[in-house]
Amino acid sequence: MFSGAQISLYPMADDFVRTILDAIKALDPYRPSFRIETDDVSTLIVGPPDQLFPAMRDLFAAAAKGGTHCVLAATVSRGCPGEPDDPICTPIAAGEPALPLDRRVAAALAAVREAPLLGQPVAAQFSLYPLGSGHHMDEIYGCIDFLKQSGVFDRSKNFCTKLRGDAGPVFATLSEAFLRFGAPEGHVALDMKVSANSPTRA
Repeated sequence: MFSGAQISLYPMADDFVRTILDAIKALDPYRPSFRIETDDVSTLIVGPPDQLFPAMRDLFAAAAKGGTHCVLAATVSRGCPGEPDDPICTPIAAGEPALPLDRRVAAALAAVREAPLLGQPVAAQFSLYPLGSGHHMDEIYGCIDFLKQSGVFDRSKNFCTKLRGDAGPVFATLSEAFLRFGAPEGHVALDMKVSANSPTRA
């Protein structure tokens, strides 16, 4: 199953080029498992769905660690029918039926509890889109139930949900929302923005 993300990193600093180039080194451990392509708008990372959010977490934490106000914008997708399959994109549960929602919520919460703490506070907002036919609202409501118990839920907003907390649990929550909700073999997209060191925290 094809999975990947188009990501753009925006450091709000005069030396943004150095910040970006230094942060990109955080992707080095993922390069054996990923296809990474960068142009003047975004960076594409294609690879195992369970590694997408750890890679984005490490990139973002590296950019934000110096105290610079940084924003990461990403569109994440799995199972897109218009993209080619690739062995590096095979999901963990390929071919397996989805577990009942309550069991998926419990598994997602357990994964977030085990997330490492990075010491970098972040805020994030995202929207989850389980595409195709089926009971997509059941999946969204199940995800909302998970988010409200995640420990990093901040509030619901128009068209999105806001999270706040340490970068480790926040990115783990985003990852679990992406991996656990929506059909295992279906097309799921997630749109997100993450901010750190904002001068206008609200």
